[in-house]
Amino acid sequence: MKLANCNGRAALVLGDEIADVAELSNGRFGPDPMAVYDDWSAFVEFAPGVRTGTGPLVEAQLRCPVPTPRQVFAIGINYRSHAEESGMAVPDVPATFTKFPASLAGPYDDVEIVGETVDWEVELVAVIGARADRVAEADGWARVAGLTVGQDISDRHLQFAAGGQFSLGKSRRGYGPMGPWVVTVDEVPNPGDLALGCSVDGEKVQDARTSDLIFSVPRLVADLSAVVPLLPGDVIFTGTPAGVGIARKPPRFLRRGNVLESWIEGIGTIVNRCA
Repeated sequence: MKLANCNGRAALVLGDEIADVAELSNGRFGPDPMAVYDDWSAFVEFAPGVRTGTGPLVEAQLRCPVPTPRQVFAIGINYRSHAEESGMAVPDVPATFTKFPASLAGPYDDVEIVGETVDWEVELVAVIGARADRVAEADGWARVAGLTVGQDISDRHLQFAAGGQFSLGKSRRGYGPMGPWVVTVDEVPNPGDLALGCSVDGEKVQDARTSDLIFSVPRLVADLSAVVPLLPGDVIFTGTPAGVGIARKPPRFLRRGNVLESWIEGIGTIVNRCA
């Protein structure tokens, strides 16, 4: 299934229609999109029975599908290709930081360009559906509600200032666009090997597959939950492949007026204009 946030209300996507979750469940689930994750197992049983829409699917009405997670994890240097272009060794453990939840944005929201070193990073984002505490890697996928497309927009100047402050440099307002919806893992053809990429003004700048990940989604769930419990609705930005602007010679960054398009096979596409 595809779970979206339509003008602040949880909605299932049924082709070119949406089905308002609260309306069709008589208030059992929703309308807050985050409330669905608090009772995810029951929602998964309810959702397949929804076959009738309550209105048309309007892209302009889609908001961040996971708008207020309690925790947002992000992983650096998690593609072999990105480690190579960055001149860094393949890490032994996930390089983890956080994006502050207030930085998240919707699939078609504008990105405010602040300064001259704002960079793109397309990422597969995993959304937690069941509390994960000291979970084995083999059980990692069972804790994931679904997957979505994300952009870890980065202010490189702020990121590397003061000796390095990744979380702040990646958390300006709107620097975490996600969407267009969350797709449950069972509907993704091969979640461990998905094509992903992004373009700037129609020019492809990143093009890779998630099979190049150093640490898979189940491994990330295991390693993170060994340190801190992962809560329903938490999100994990799993890292970006090669092709980021800062690694180019000369470096290239986003400018006002650019259109950033990001996609992942089997999930969808988000489009963000630089404003």
